[in-house]
Order: sequence, then structure tokens, then C-alpha cells
Amino acid sequence: MSETVTPTASYLTQEAFDRLKTELDQLSGQGRTEIAKKIEAAREEGDLKENGGYHAAKEEQGKMEARIRQLTQLLENAKVGARPADDGIVEPGMVVTVDMFGDDLTFLLGSREIAEGSDVEVYSEKSPLGAAINGKKIGDTASYEAPNGKKIEVTVKAATPYAG
Repeated sequence: MSETVTPTASYLTQEAFDRLKTELDQLSGQGRTEIAKKIEAAREEGDLKENGGYHAAKEEQGKMEARIRQLTQLLENAKVGARPADDGIVEPGMVVTVDMFGDDLTFLLGSREIAEGSDVEVYSEKSPLGAAINGKKIGDTASYEAPNGKKIEVTVKAATPYAG
């Protein structure tokens, strides 16, 4: 019995979706053409076994193809939406502050692609912490199991839409 694994959707702002779509279009069009030219030029230099330029270009191609696959999957499964309402309810696209062990922890709930270029910490809504607080209101307490098996309790202190 085989089980089909369906990737779960990630929340993206329209701006993040557009930026990622532009990157994907560039990589899968002009980017692929440029890397193919680099590989061909390096191949013409002779012996491939000791050809550093060829191996570097092939490695660059592998990384680019991995990014293309990542972007394709992310964009195909993205929930694109406007900034969430400023209603104090935790949801993807919100900057959340929780009390954890008596200390405040502030992070963006959602995809790291939303916060690209900023230094804000990001937790996925699919992470144990993200899943535990998603849908909670300011003042609510939630708990989740840490990777080490310990139960961790957090209290939502703030939730505001990410301004980018």
C-alpha cells in the first residue's frame, strides 16, 4: 500500500509570491541558458577529470536546479493572500511574541521566503511551535512536544501582521 505525500501549503504574501515567481522565471530561463554556456565552454577546455571550471559549473547547475525545484513546489502549493487582519489571532504572516520559560520569543509565523532580506526569525506554521499557536489569541496558552520529548508551554503575548 503506497501512501501519497501531498506537500502542505505555505502562506505567502502577494509581494513574496511575485518576487519568487520572478526568481523562478529568471532561473529556469536565462539562468539555465547561462549555465549551459559555462559548462560547454569549460568542456571545450579538454580533459574533464581535472577541469575545475567544468566541475564548478556542474555544481552551480545542480544548486540552481535544486532551487528551481524548491521554488516550483513552494509556488504550486502556496496560499497567497493579503496581510492577515490585525485582530490578535495568530496566523501565518503574523509577527508573534510568546512567553517561553519566562522569556519573550518574537518571530514571524510563516515561510522564511516572506521575510527574505530581513533579519527577523521565522518559524513555519508547520513547526511544532507554529502548529501549537496557530489560531490562538493573545493571552492563550498552548503546549507542544519538543524534539527531545519534553512538553513546552507558551503563552501568546502579541500577534501583529508582518509589515515587511
